Amino acid sequence: MIDLRDLRDEDEGVLFQWRSEPEVDRWMSDAAFPSRDAHAAWFEILRTDPDMRGWLITRGGAAAGLLTLSGLQSHHRRASWNWFLGSAEARGRGVGRAAQVLGLDRAFGELGLHKVFAEVMADNDAALKAQVSTGFRREGYLRGHVLKNSTARDVVLLGILASEWGRLRDAARRSLAEAHLIAA
Repeated sequence: MIDLRDLRDEDEGVLFQWRSEPEVDRWMSDAAFPSRDAHAAWFEILRTDPDMRGWLITRGGAAAGLLTLSGLQSHHRRASWNWFLGSAEARGRGVGRAAQVLGLDRAFGELGLHKVFAEVMADNDAALKAQVSTGFRREGYLRGHVLKNSTARDVVLLGILASEWGRLRDAARRSLAEAHLIAA
């Protein structure tokens, strides 16, 4: 089963390890891979800043990835959505789609957001597919928006509103529960 759980101290090490892997880092929009100290500082901020929330994506209780929301203090009730699967065993098995559904439930239910939006590298087909399959809609395309390893990369803007998720939620959860990916 796929689940989201609150971050723990010991998660920082596995997240740093994943971020150091080329298959994960190539989709990150960071200017450069962070040092160990910079990563530890970022992790502490993620856990303590009221403007941010992060959850570890788990598969069968094992760490599989990370999902974060930032900008939670905005009076617009919107937040920026970021996620990745660090575990190679989790990729291509519906874990990303399930994490999207669980995360949207947290964003719109627990946190009461109006909108969630994301910037996804235009050539990240797996992430785009996972997010579109859960109801994110393409809202824009930014050419040369991110510099990654000194190369300009295009970004797709995606968003979903609470009202849209409200219409899609039950069917999305039912489908994943029937596939034994999430609890019913």
